[in-house]
Order: sequence, then structure tokens, then C-alpha cells
Amino acid sequence: MEGHGIHPENTRIRQIHEEDQIIFEVLQAAVETADSVKVLNVRDPKGSIRIVKGDHSEELERICGHLRSAAQYAANPRQKKFLEQYHQSFRTGDLEIYKESQKTWIRDTAPSVENIFGFVEPYRDPFGSRAEFEGVVAIANREETAVLTTLVQQSSNFIKQLPWTEGFSENDGKGPFEKALFEAPDFSSIHALAYCSSIIFGGINLPNYNDIRQEHGFKNVIIANRMSAESHEADPSPFVHTSEAAMFQKHRYHAYYIWVVLHELLGHGTGRMMTEEHGKFSFDVEHPPRNPLTEVPISSWYRQGQTWTGIFGDLATTVDECRAELVGAYLMDNSELLALFGYTSHSEIKGQDLTYNLYVQLGVDGLRGLQNFNVGSGKWGQAHSRAHFAMLRCLLWEGDGFMTVHCNSEANDLKVSVDRSRIQTNGKAALRGMLLRLHMYRCTADVKSCRQYYEDLSKVDGHYLEWRRVVLAQKQPEWVFVQANTFLNGEEVYLKEYEGAETVML
Repeated sequence: MEGHGIHPENTRIRQIHEEDQIIFEVLQAAVETADSVKVLNVRDPKGSIRIVKGDHSEELERICGHLRSAAQYAANPRQKKFLEQYHQSFRTGDLEIYKESQKTWIRDTAPSVENIFGFVEPYRDPFGSRAEFEGVVAIANREETAVLTTLVQQSSNFIKQLPWTEGFSENDGKGPFEKALFEAPDFSSIHALAYCSSIIFGGINLPNYNDIRQEHGFKNVIIANRMSAESHEADPSPFVHTSEAAMFQKHRYHAYYIWVVLHELLGHGTGRMMTEEHGKFSFDVEHPPRNPLTEVPISSWYRQGQTWTGIFGDLATTVDECRAELVGAYLMDNSELLALFGYTSHSEIKGQDLTYNLYVQLGVDGLRGLQNFNVGSGKWGQAHSRAHFAMLRCLLWEGDGFMTVHCNSEANDLKVSVDRSRIQTNGKAALRGMLLRLHMYRCTADVKSCRQYYEDLSKVDGHYLEWRRVVLAQKQPEWVFVQANTFLNGEEVYLKEYEGAETVML
């Protein structure tokens, strides 16, 4: 498909049989429908592949109508331009136009009303390529954004503390595997008015196209009113000891908020790929940089036309998310960073309390992720869940008893314990090793080593299967997010909010 200029995000596959042939139809989402199908030239006498435009045509037609109306109220020419580009892309199915809209959207910095539209996140696709359509409309919070802006301004200082910069003096101390210039992204705290997706994230880093991110930058947003749900007192974790449950819940939102902020800004915002394009290299090919994992010069990189998602395939999304989670967790003990958010040794909620809370959260999330593992197929159903479990296993394996999980099968009970005194010496050291591996595999296109390491680390076997059974026995109801509606009465806009209850959803 890539060879024919077709991106996978807005497609799905349908298999049909005609006479003795198997035909794979690539259904491309678009308002327009083609008079004839496009047959791709593939060398296989047993079957063929053809492109069929017009998938979800009726729904996209309605969306395009609303986009035309919204363009009349754009706050500036850039907003009007990307709304028109959305419209053109959804009408034709052309994702190159959508990519252009993302370049325009990035330049619309600090808007009062933020939006995200399109086939964006690939988490529901087992291969991590095809994306789910989503729509977000949100209102910016200026006070919360001011704190994030301060972090962005100081981000280079924290990047230099990441493990792949150690031992390098070049590139202002960041080394060859980090960008020379950290392009400060637009980073906003927003409150979602409407968030239409099967997964409601607390933080978003977009666009997902690496070529745009490297050449044009990206945006970070924190969905503050989604994040606040983490501190809901009626949702205590069953995997935290009763004696610590109240304190864990009290600190949970504060630790989670900073973790997500670091995940989005420095997790997804760092790293430099070793690439070759049209005979030009992003590194000195005559004297390749030293790989800190092996202490010898790198021997692999992205060749002409190769991409991160293309090479790593089904691993790309989960490894990318795992690496971003690790960056956030690795920096969570930094007192200078925590102080930016008002957490010090003298504040009501102390910085070291949030660090401890985060490590307990790593254990809890690792256990909770097991519910998204399918024993029958041996496959993971969610990229983040696989990442969280892999991080848990890393802490158990490499932490030398720093973290333990006690399982009482008869009582269907699992409890996470963290040795607070060994966070620096054992916990962080374990995360460092895992983070450095994933970062270097990603930068150097070393998919073979990555697959061997990550698949082994995220394997669910032995007593982990029993843990999964207990997790499912303790499974809590899925969260239901009740969202507000706006109504237009003449020239006045009214906001109607609802009580958070299942009956209200009906």
C-alpha cells in the first residue's frame, strides 16, 4: 500500500472470493466513491488487492457539513485552513492532505478552543497501523498552561539527565542519539467539552507522523478534567495494601498528572533516529557513534524508505508508549522538576511522596494490564497494557526485591509492595536499563534485538497466568465518562452538564 501512496490509517480490509481467486479489498474512508476500483499490481496468481473508496461515506458527509459550518467561526486564518484541509481529506480519503492539515494545526499555538479530528490513534489495531476516528473539542486553561510552559522552557536540562546522554560531551551534552535542538512544542492544559473515542486519554502528543514531528514539531495537550478522575475516592485500587490505600488515593492524581506530562513532553518528544535518505546520513557514517549498550559503533540504522512503524510493525506502538512511560517514571524523583509543580520537602504533599506513589502505580498498572492479555491467542489487546506489564516484570526481575507482588489465590488477592528506601538504588536503576535498551533499539532500527527483549519481557506465563486470573476476578467496572452538551438558543450558547451515573448515559 505504501508503494502505491496509500496510508493505512483510514482503511480496513475485507476478504472476498471470486471464482478461484481471493480478493482483498482495501476499504478507504471517504465521502467520495470511485466509479471503478483500483487494482494494485501484486505478483500472486492466487489473489489480488484492490482499493474501494467510500467507506463510512454517509458519516463523513455529515462531519464535512459541520466542518464547513465551523470554519465560519475560526479565530484565525490557520484555523480556517486546517478545517478546510480536514474537509478536503475526509471528502477524498487522501491522507497526504490530512498530513498537511496537521502541519497547519501545529502552528495554531495556544488556541482558546483546541480540537483534534481524524483517524488518529492506532491502539485498537493489533498491528498498530490502522486508526480509529476520533473528535475532541476542548477549552484551554491559561493558569494550568503557565506551569507547563515553564517546564517546556527548562526541558533541555532534564533531557541531559536521560541515560542515553551519559558519557557524551557532544551536542551540548545530549549526545548523538538526541536532537540537537529540542523544539519547544505548544503545551496546553485543556478541559474537554467533548471527547469522542473508545479510549479517553489524559494526555495527547500529536501528530503521530514521525516525519512531521521531526521536521515541523508537535503539540502536547493535557486533558485536565479527564486526569482529575484518577483521584476519585470511590475507585481505590484493589492491589494496594489497605494501610496505604487512603494515602495512595490522595496522591494519585498529583503523581499521575506529572507522569503524563513527562510522558507526553519528554517521552514522545525526545530521541533522534539514525537515518539514511538519498545518500545522506543523519550521523557520521565514516565514524558511527558509539552505542552505549554495546560500547561499539552502531551497525544498524533506517535505510532509504524505511520508517519506525514500517520496520517494527506490531511492536512499534507498544514500544513507543513503553519508552515514553519509562521517561516519565525515570524523572519522577527529580526534586527540581517536582518543585516546578509546587511539590517540595516543605509542601503539604511532598515530592518524595509522589515519587513513591508513582512506583506503586507502576506495580498496580502492570497488574491491571493483565486483563488485556488474551490467553487463547497469546496476544495483547492494548499497547499501553503490554507496556505496563513489561515495566512491572522489569522492576521485579532487575529490582533485586525492591518491588514485590504477594498473591493469595484462595482470597483472589494481589498486593504490590515497594521498598521506599531503595527507589534510587534499585528501582530507578532497573528503569534506566530498560529505557536505554528501548531507546537505542528505536534510534538504530535494531528490530531483532528489540523483539527478542520486549517479547520476552512481556510474556505472560507461569505464575503470571495465575496473577491474571486474580486480576480478572478483581476486575472493576469500566469507567463511563458522562460528557456535557452545548445548545444554541438564538445567539446564546448554553452548556448542559449531567450527573455522573450510568442511568444518565441512557
